[in-house]
Amino acid sequence: MIVKEFIKKWRFWLRADRLGPDMPLTHIKLYMPSSMRKLCKKMFKKFGDDAEFRPGAYAICCSKISIGDRVVIRPGTMLFADPRKNGAGIVIEDDVLIGSGVHFYCANHRYDNPNLPIIDQGHYESKQITLKSGCWIGANSIILPGVTIGHNSVIGAGSVVTNDIPDKAVAVGNPAVIIKTIG
Repeated sequence: MIVKEFIKKWRFWLRADRLGPDMPLTHIKLYMPSSMRKLCKKMFKKFGDDAEFRPGAYAICCSKISIGDRVVIRPGTMLFADPRKNGAGIVIEDDVLIGSGVHFYCANHRYDNPNLPIIDQGHYESKQITLKSGCWIGANSIILPGVTIGHNSVIGAGSVVTNDIPDKAVAVGNPAVIIKTIG
């Protein structure tokens, strides 16, 4: 029985559209830059030149995630695109700075029916997340479905972004609010 379980798990690790510490057969490749780059170019929809996906980061539905040039996905970061057939993805343009532990979620659980456990209610329609070039997302922030972060904008550490942030804005808090513009 344990051999069958191991074989099943091994096959999942090799075929799944995801990366992370829970996927040891691919995760180990993230420790060597050449194998990391080759793996990521194969798995992601787009993986830019000089981009990095570091050990300890997670990506669910890599095939729906685009990562631009000179972007580093740091440990503890979670990129969660929608695995459903027509589900939304994540677009990270060039030169985006992302702190450790940032979470991106394209979908959210339904909770409309008070008579039904939330686990049984499914999900709302997913929405694409877009990070425009040159923006900076502070550590441990959360980016929710449908959000676009503008060019050269800053999201303060620990913020929860529920709405679009325009170009050259600084937003902080839960929910994130714009506190100033740059320039």
